[in-house]
Amino acid sequence: MERLIITSILLGFGLAMDASAVSMANGLKEPKMKFEKVIVIALMFGIFQGLMPLIGYFVGSAILSKIEWIIPWVALLLLTFVGGGMLIEGIKHKDEKEENACELTFKALIIQAIATSIDALSVGFTISNYNVNDALICTGLVVLVTLLICIIAVYIGKKFGTKSGNKAEILGGIILIAIGIEIFITGVFF
Repeated sequence: MERLIITSILLGFGLAMDASAVSMANGLKEPKMKFEKVIVIALMFGIFQGLMPLIGYFVGSAILSKIEWIIPWVALLLLTFVGGGMLIEGIKHKDEKEENACELTFKALIIQAIATSIDALSVGFTISNYNVNDALICTGLVVLVTLLICIIAVYIGKKFGTKSGNKAEILGGIILIAIGIEIFITGVFF
C-alpha cells in the first residue's frame, strides 16, 4: 500500500505539470480572481486529471491504442485555440486597465481541463494491472495532488499578474500555446 501511495503521488505531480502551468496562466490573466474561482479551477483540473486515467483504466489499451494518435492533435488544437484567444485579448486590451480584461469563462476552463488532461488517458494503461480499489486510490491521489498544485499555481500567477497587467494575459496565451505544442511534439515524435 505504501508503494501504491508514493507511486500515485509522483504520478499526480507528473500529470499536474501542464495543469499547473495553465492554472498559473489563468492567475496571470485574472489577478483579482476570487478564492471561490481559484477552487473551481483547481477542482476542474483535478477532476479531469483523475478522470482521464480512470477512463483509460476501464476502457483499456485495446480500444485506446487505436485512437491514441489523435490525443496530441486534440491537445494542440484546444490549447492553441484558448491560448490564441488570450493572446488576442491581451493585444486588444493593450492600452486598457487590467480591470477591463476578460475573465476566464467556464467554457474556456472546461476546454483547458480537457486539453491538459487528455494525454493522461494513456496513464490508464500503466495502471491497468491494478485492482479496481488500487486504481481508485491512485486516481484519487492524482486528483488531490493536482488540486493542491493548481491552487498554488493560480496564486503565483495572480501575484505576477497584478504587477504586469495585460502583458500577463499575453504571456498566459503564449504559455498555453507552448504547452499545446509540447504535448503535440511529445505525443507525435516520442
